[in-house]
Amino acid sequence: MGFVLDRVGKWIAAYLQKEVSGYKPFTPSDPEHLRGLIQEGDVLLVEGNSRISGIIKYLTQSTWSHAALYVGPIAGAAEPDGEKHVLIEANVGEGVISAPLSKYFPYHTRICRPVGLSDEDRATVCRYAINRIGFGYDTKNIVDLMRYLVPLPVPQRWRRRMIAFGSGDPTKIICSALIAQAFEAVRYPILPKITRAGSRSARREILHIRDSSLYMPRDFDISPYFEIVKPTIVLGFDYLSLHWADRQKPLAEVAGAIDLFQVDANSPPPVSEPADQHQPVLSEKLSAMRGHS
Repeated sequence: MGFVLDRVGKWIAAYLQKEVSGYKPFTPSDPEHLRGLIQEGDVLLVEGNSRISGIIKYLTQSTWSHAALYVGPIAGAAEPDGEKHVLIEANVGEGVISAPLSKYFPYHTRICRPVGLSDEDRATVCRYAINRIGFGYDTKNIVDLMRYLVPLPVPQRWRRRMIAFGSGDPTKIICSALIAQAFEAVRYPILPKITRAGSRSARREILHIRDSSLYMPRDFDISPYFEIVKPTIVLGFDYLSLHWADRQKPLAEVAGAIDLFQVDANSPPPVSEPADQHQPVLSEKLSAMRGHS
């Protein structure tokens, strides 16, 4: 029985990970800019194009379907061409793995950077994620995989729960859960709950980090504690230096005020519409009616 469940689980995982044809990001990553700006501890959000990516984007109502943690070069992990693995991520059917940055060059990405994180805590976050490499996902746990095959639509209040449903250890499958737990290790907030202490004398707020299985990739994007790093802006953007394909003059309504009722001297005078010759005048109709009475 275990063999059958394992085979079925692997088939579902492969189906969910299969990419959908026709994906073309509006703004793909600039490889050189991305490689030059990303730092250890940064969260890289990805707009994926696999089947499971589309489901996650629907459930979270977000552009982002995947998140990976940049930890810098990992010893002993590299591509055949020698490129070092610098990302830690969790994938369906694969568990926690490392990957090169070039893996996501063809995709639309976003860098989310924790603000004010000390060097020591940054190293702890990265080490936490690196130590989880190899945490596998047991494909026999069909519940985890089947939840992504539930027919849509899903009521909005259940969408976030749908991603965490059935996952006994979310770090083995949910990419954002792994990263959330890494930051939780140093008590760095993402989207904390704020509650008041019971004592009146204290009157202080306590931050409670939520169950990491409820974190989604988009939470790093909207978090008040993560900075959005856009390479185009960071490297210096001057709109005046852009060269446009045309040199069209500004429209009149943009260049200055105009009079909506102003008549051009060269324009022909308005011509009144001639009366319909086939329709009798109202007075003629009335006269004819009196003559018959």
